[in-house]
Amino acid sequence: MLRTENIETAVQRNRDELFRFGTALIFIVGIMLFTIVRTDGGMDGILLVVAAMIGGYMAMNIGANDVANNVGPAVGSQAITLTGAILIAAFFEAGGALIAGGDVVGTIKKGIIDPELVANRDTFIWLMIAALLAAAVWLNFATAIGAPVSTTHSIVGGVLGAGIAAAGWGIANWHQVAMIAASWVISPVLGGLIAAGFLYVIKRTITYQTDVLGAANRMVPLLVAVMAWAFGTYLMLKGVTKLIKVGFPIALVIGLAAAALVYLIMRPYIRRATRTLRNHKSSVNDLFTIPLIFAAALLSFAHGANDVANAVGPLAGINEAIVAGGVAAKASIPLWVMAVGAIGISLGLALYGPKLIRTVGSEITELDKMRAFCIAMAAAITVIIASQLGLPVSSTHIAVGGVFGVGFLREYIKSSYARMLAEIREHHADQDPKAIEHFLTRFEAADVASKGEMLRTMKAQTAQDRLLAKRERRALGRVHRVELVKRNLLLRIAAAWLITVPLAAILAAMFFFMLRGMLLP
Repeated sequence: MLRTENIETAVQRNRDELFRFGTALIFIVGIMLFTIVRTDGGMDGILLVVAAMIGGYMAMNIGANDVANNVGPAVGSQAITLTGAILIAAFFEAGGALIAGGDVVGTIKKGIIDPELVANRDTFIWLMIAALLAAAVWLNFATAIGAPVSTTHSIVGGVLGAGIAAAGWGIANWHQVAMIAASWVISPVLGGLIAAGFLYVIKRTITYQTDVLGAANRMVPLLVAVMAWAFGTYLMLKGVTKLIKVGFPIALVIGLAAAALVYLIMRPYIRRATRTLRNHKSSVNDLFTIPLIFAAALLSFAHGANDVANAVGPLAGINEAIVAGGVAAKASIPLWVMAVGAIGISLGLALYGPKLIRTVGSEITELDKMRAFCIAMAAAITVIIASQLGLPVSSTHIAVGGVFGVGFLREYIKSSYARMLAEIREHHADQDPKAIEHFLTRFEAADVASKGEMLRTMKAQTAQDRLLAKRERRALGRVHRVELVKRNLLLRIAAAWLITVPLAAILAAMFFFMLRGMLLP
């Protein structure tokens, strides 16, 4: 019986995989047929058809890998179901791409190479095709092994490698390469610190208080308002500015106005909601559900507006080079090119996104709604700070860094609390067990300020003869060390981040030489 069930499970898995592959193949073939109709034939037509198909493949891989960062924490915290997250993200990703994706896109991402040093139009087209294919292949592999990586870094590595293959080492802007390398550290550390900082504030001001619901009534509307401020500013800078130029001060003021409105709406809503909740920290989680859903939608919209360029930028450049007959540092985006990117991202998310959504949302560390809220806040605030300081950051690295940040903070807090309880037991070792349990019950029920006072009083009573020896304290630390973050995933993701640019560059150089070898007379 068990063997039959295993066979049925394997068959179902194969059916699902065939369905995903078949749907993706139909999309790519559809792009091929549509582009063939638009071209006049000849070698230029063939190159445009190939580039469009690779652009669609790249867009699907962006959807499968990168979008998980926007909705993964919300799904992991059970604020929204996986199906609901996919529908919301697909809709807002496509909306962001089509509405705020812009009319013009830079073909050389981040100015990583000097387009003036590219020999001619044909070389530029081969370079862009090689870069696009290399980035897509690497993203496909990273998704398969469950590693969320930066799509921007993937295409940067592709352009860098193909550019060096085409025109030598001098074509590269090594200062920009160094800045991108710096972002491998800046992005996750900044995201992790901001997410952990917000979680610490929530714990100190709400969940560690005796009157949890009273604290929630005061703090949750304020926290959601801060989120509205951050997301309002973020959306102005990363979405609306593609339609209407918006400076940082204006974006900040618009965000502040949104925050004030949200605060006025949230105060009575939270007051009504807390009337039906019990006075426990787990009850507070439900108050963050709606903000998390809005955060997932807004992050997806901003992501679609910005990162669709990773798929359609090189394709738009190839189209411009064929139409205008020259190398293009910037290119207009025809509607059909933007549609390839928008539909491809949404389709890739629906077909292959769940794997990375689960990785980010639940496999690295356990997330509840408060922790997911802090990660969403970190994603918006880090981008705003970094963009104003001119620091290179990756949305993928920020989001994943935020997940690790809240996980490591939880480890620290739980380990510290376990050591406190052990010290209390050690301190009262000669007393009646009932007295010890009574003290522990009072300690656990107290708020954070009262806990500190109880510990100080306890230690002051018999400071000389109750202090643990240094060696005993070290042993205590080892005994009560808590691991809430999966170290194997940390190492796998960090390794994938480090090799993204060089590996994509090597692949792109190989693809460029293959294309040149096939297409040169």
